[in-house]
Amino acid sequence: MPAEWEPHQRTFMAWPCRDALWGSAPALERARLAYAAVARALARFEPVTMVARPEHLGAAAAICGPGVTVIAHEIDDSWMRDTGPTFVRDGQGGLAGVQWRFNGWGGKYIPHDKDAVIAGALLHDLGLACHKAPLVAEGGALHVDGAGTLITTAQCLLNRNRNPGMSHTDVEAVLKNTLGVRKVIWLEQGLSGDETDGHIDNVACFAAPGRVIIQMCDDRTDANFEIIAGNLARLRAERDARGMPLEIIELPPPRIRKDGQGARLILSYVNFYLANGALIMPSFDDPADDPARQILAAVFPERQIVQLPALDIVLGGGGIHCITQQMPAN
Repeated sequence: MPAEWEPHQRTFMAWPCRDALWGSAPALERARLAYAAVARALARFEPVTMVARPEHLGAAAAICGPGVTVIAHEIDDSWMRDTGPTFVRDGQGGLAGVQWRFNGWGGKYIPHDKDAVIAGALLHDLGLACHKAPLVAEGGALHVDGAGTLITTAQCLLNRNRNPGMSHTDVEAVLKNTLGVRKVIWLEQGLSGDETDGHIDNVACFAAPGRVIIQMCDDRTDANFEIIAGNLARLRAERDARGMPLEIIELPPPRIRKDGQGARLILSYVNFYLANGALIMPSFDDPADDPARQILAAVFPERQIVQLPALDIVLGGGGIHCITQQMPAN
């Protein structure tokens, strides 16, 4: 599995369509506008394909504009990171895709049968081989450095609602065999209240081999404080597939925000996306927005930093990274 910072052919996204997820028609419309803003920003740097239900095709195309290709497929939800193919290379210029078993984030969302097969459908469209992995997983649970190391959380992949009966060793063997990694770094938990059961793309990600960015928490009364402290300690003690220690880059925490029902929104500056020559990152109308941007600009000086309002996306349970899936160049 190539690292996200390697060149892309395109980005795949999916048009918001699960009405109940957003709570109201106005919230769904705001989410669609926010998704379209991400798509248009990405289209400045690489081709973007937006997957939409057939009945939403015209509206999605009109809102996204002519710079975004909109195609019709039956889908249940709009988190392409989790349901789209995880692309892999064969080392000889060939590209293929992985279709993970998908069960609606541990059975939380039904129906999910269309999302369970959308990865294979897209790979069929592309004329690429589809490898059906014997593991329930989502793309947001996985992050690689492109040099043999993968990072994930035990809370997600070892959860009984994902892979009951599979041991730590079993899951790790599938990851190594499917994605070509040699070392799996297991963090214990994801952010508090994350209904994905701890997706890594809200917690930490690689910036390069040997460099990890982590979302911090400085409030000892916050449930995330101990979680992040434990993950930070684990990362500091780990080595990557090359046997090298990890350099840790810390991002400041946004303040706690809640939705209209009082549930905590999962806000993380780690949930950014690397496009060709750009880094698309969230803003939360928060004092930490600019410091986070400055840190990421220093980490990725060769990339244009594009910061977009993300609260209307986060309301649905994910972020900018969650709604995007890269197709690497051959």
